[in-house]
Amino acid sequence: MRRVMPRKLLPVIALAAAGGLWLGHYAWPRSDASTCMAGSAPMHRIELVFGMSRKGQPAVTDSDWRAFLDAEITPRFPDGLTVLEGQGQWRSNAGEIVKEPARLLLVWAKPQSDLAQRIEAIRSAWKQAHGQESVIKAESHNCVSF
Repeated sequence: MRRVMPRKLLPVIALAAAGGLWLGHYAWPRSDASTCMAGSAPMHRIELVFGMSRKGQPAVTDSDWRAFLDAEITPRFPDGLTVLEGQGQWRSNAGEIVKEPARLLLVWAKPQSDLAQRIEAIRSAWKQAHGQESVIKAESHNCVSF
């Protein structure tokens, strides 16, 4: 008998394959100094996706986003970051499909002991400030040169 993978796992598997995340006992290779080409260094890649709608309130404005970026994100990652605008959709805890504008934050950071803390502080601040259920986080390891 052929086993069929549940459809809801396909995005997770695709994200895991693309981003070097752990999936079960399998792991995609991590970059370290021995696997990076000359001129590149191992860095963590962090992607955070922020929803811009708020239940029962007006959407987060561009000025609200800029204020959050200036107050919460930039001080934690002053060496650089990238923000992309997009459209997203997700299923809420109540089972509703929610479509909303989104911001995708990309950060490449050197391995440091406080990296996870800085990321979680940003996610928590956004959820608290804007009543969000979650902020998507994806991590991978890359060889990076500037």
